[in-house]
Amino acid sequence: MAMKTAAFQKCINPGCGAQFDCTESIFKCPRCGDLLDIQYNWDEIAVPKKLAEFGRRWANRDKPPDFSGVWRFRELLDFCPDEHKITIGEGQTILQQNRPIAQHLGMKPDRLFLQYEGLNPSGSFKDNGMTAAFSHAKMVGAKSCACASTGNTSASVALYAQSCGLKCTVFIGSGRIAFGKLSQAMDYGAQTIQIQGDFDDCMKQVQDVCVELGLYLLNSLNPFRLEGQKTIMFRIIEALGWQTPDWIVVPGGNLGNSSAFGKAFAELKQLGLIDRIPRMAIINATGADTLTDLVNNRKLAWNGGQVDQKIIDDYYADLTARHFSPHTCASAIEISRPVNLKKCLRAIDVCKGIVRAVTDEEICDAKALIGKFGLGCEPASAATVAGLKHLLAEGIIAKEERVACVLTGHPLKDPNVTVNYHKDRQGQFSNPPLSAPNDLQEIIKLIR
Repeated sequence: MAMKTAAFQKCINPGCGAQFDCTESIFKCPRCGDLLDIQYNWDEIAVPKKLAEFGRRWANRDKPPDFSGVWRFRELLDFCPDEHKITIGEGQTILQQNRPIAQHLGMKPDRLFLQYEGLNPSGSFKDNGMTAAFSHAKMVGAKSCACASTGNTSASVALYAQSCGLKCTVFIGSGRIAFGKLSQAMDYGAQTIQIQGDFDDCMKQVQDVCVELGLYLLNSLNPFRLEGQKTIMFRIIEALGWQTPDWIVVPGGNLGNSSAFGKAFAELKQLGLIDRIPRMAIINATGADTLTDLVNNRKLAWNGGQVDQKIIDDYYADLTARHFSPHTCASAIEISRPVNLKKCLRAIDVCKGIVRAVTDEEICDAKALIGKFGLGCEPASAATVAGLKHLLAEGIIAKEERVACVLTGHPLKDPNVTVNYHKDRQGQFSNPPLSAPNDLQEIIKLIR
């Protein structure tokens, strides 16, 4: 396929470093099996001299690429020609300054910001990545696609597949998906296959199926997906008047977001578009804390790309031997073998990042707090505020530092967690419904 772009795919393993054209549909390095990156010949791209220049495209909201919160920044992910770009209006998100939650956490009131990705068309951050990945799928002529999912990915893949005419198959684990999310995949017409196993089992099967049948893989193993997810950081910077925050706090599941964010900041710094890189905190659930354990206890690190694979292999072998399966109410991050682990280690290195884990009880309390004073979110999103509380108590994040927590999904993604928390009085912010007889005076007595 003759198509010249300034981008190429490159293996992240420094011992390999193989390069491939962007017209190739591959999701792992064919030579060594490691992860692939999208890299750019920046001198061939007309990148604006200042980030603020991207904001001018808001004046062209009648043009779909300029309306998109992803393609508005297209020079920073310039891997396909305009005629292949797919958009359904993703990235119309907001960065909410949240004084009540900041004060509750003991921060200076104007220091906390919530990046709300629930406003995307499918209700989660995944749409940022899917608009990029489906654009690449169209560029390479894909006709059918597949993904493994804990929920949000299936919803987003099904929506974008429907919008651009690709057949779509979704693999989910048995009983391991929020029905609010599964309902979307079914509604958008995807074929759903439930596998007897967890997400990690589904992830292995979908890779094999895609190779066997030549399907286009849409999990975050796909490097083009992460290019779209970079733009979440661009929009945070945009909303802060083109300034970077001191900290980014993000949930840690398959580690695509943290990987994409680290890459985004490294590229912006390289291009001279920012003068400093914010720090990043990645928050796991204690029931799915692979990254926390590997980084904090096993001392796994990027090490210039020379990642100690034996530490990872031994860790995963132990999970297998113990028949371990992750469990957390935050289904979006219920993953024990994150596919983007190595890229995340690089992001930790770039952003001087740290990793923490929080309990389901802390997640549910933080979710209720966000709902009470913010915009509401899915459980995984609330791990950010729960983690921030820990980091403030530890003195790692100072109360006067400017912090942006990424809220990855809409509260209706997993309504059961919300309803049960309140009606069963599970935490300090529970707000259960009151029962009253059909009597005016008795009802009035209950009005607060």
